[in-house]
Amino acid sequence: MNTNAKRWLRVIVNGKAAADPLLRPAISHVREEGHRVDVRVTWEAGDATRYAAEATSDGVEVVVAAGGDGTINEVAQGVLTDDAAIQTAMAVVPYGTANDFATGIGILKGDPLKALKLAAAGDTTAIDVGKVNDCVFVNVTSGGFGAEVTTTTPPELKKALGGAAYSLMGIVTAAKMNPYECQFTGPDGVVHEGKLLLMAVGNGRQCGGGYQVAPEAILNDGLLDVVVVHDAELSQFGMVLNEIFNMTSEDNQFVTYKKVPAFTLESSSPLQLNLDGEPYRNTRFDFKVLPKSLPFILGPEAPVV
Repeated sequence: MNTNAKRWLRVIVNGKAAADPLLRPAISHVREEGHRVDVRVTWEAGDATRYAAEATSDGVEVVVAAGGDGTINEVAQGVLTDDAAIQTAMAVVPYGTANDFATGIGILKGDPLKALKLAAAGDTTAIDVGKVNDCVFVNVTSGGFGAEVTTTTPPELKKALGGAAYSLMGIVTAAKMNPYECQFTGPDGVVHEGKLLLMAVGNGRQCGGGYQVAPEAILNDGLLDVVVVHDAELSQFGMVLNEIFNMTSEDNQFVTYKKVPAFTLESSSPLQLNLDGEPYRNTRFDFKVLPKSLPFILGPEAPVV
C-alpha cells in the first residue's frame, strides 16, 4: 500500500461512539487532506461485520473500526469473510471501555484525529488472527474465571469504573468459582488432563482493562500464547499469584505458559469464553492461528517481529 497516495477509508462507528463531538471534525480534517472517507454507523449486532465485508468487496483500502475490542472483532470477521487475497487493511479508533488491543499497539483513546491520520498514512503489517471453532479473535480469548468476570460485569459498572470494574467483579466472582475439568490436546497429539481455574489465549498481550495476560505474545509470529491457571487450594493462592507475575518460569506448579500454533480444549461442562470481549460458550474448542492473514495499520508500540 502506497503511504504517499490518498486513501479510501471506510469508518465503521459503533453506535455508542457516534455522538463524540471530536469524531466529526476529525473525519472532516482527513477528508480535507484529500482522502476519501465513508462512514457507517452500527445499530445492532452484526452490522460491523456486514459493513466490513461490503468494504472489502467494494475495494476500500482501509476499513477503520471506531469502537472497542468487540467492534474490532466484528470488523475483522467481515474483512476475513472474503476468501480471495485480502487487499483491505484494518485500522482502529478506540472508543470502548477497555480498548485492550488498541492500547496494546499504542493507539490511545481520546484523540480520534491522530488515530484517523495514522489510518490514512500509516504502514500496513500483516498480523496473525486466532480462530476457535468458527469464530476469530484478533487480541485475546479468555476462559473460565476471567471470562465469567467479563460477562457478569454490569455495563453501568464498566462505564463508571472502566478496567477497575473487572478487578472488583473478580473479587466477587472468585468466591463462587468452581474449577473446570478439562482435557488439552496439543499439536503433537499429547493429551493433558486437569482442573482449570482460568485461561487466556493471546494473539495480543492484554485484556480485562490492561492486564498483561500473555506478556510474550507477538502479533505476527504464527503462534498463540496459551496461559492456563490450574486449580489450587486456598492456602496456595499466594504461590499462584507469584506465578502469575512470573508466568514463563519453568518452575511453576500452577501456571502454564506455552506457545503453540494449534490445540484443542475439551471441558466436562460448558465453559465460558470471551473472544475479544464477546461471550462464547461451548464444551469443545479447536484453536488455531491464521498466520499473517489480516493487514493492519498498527501503532508505534505493536508487538511484532
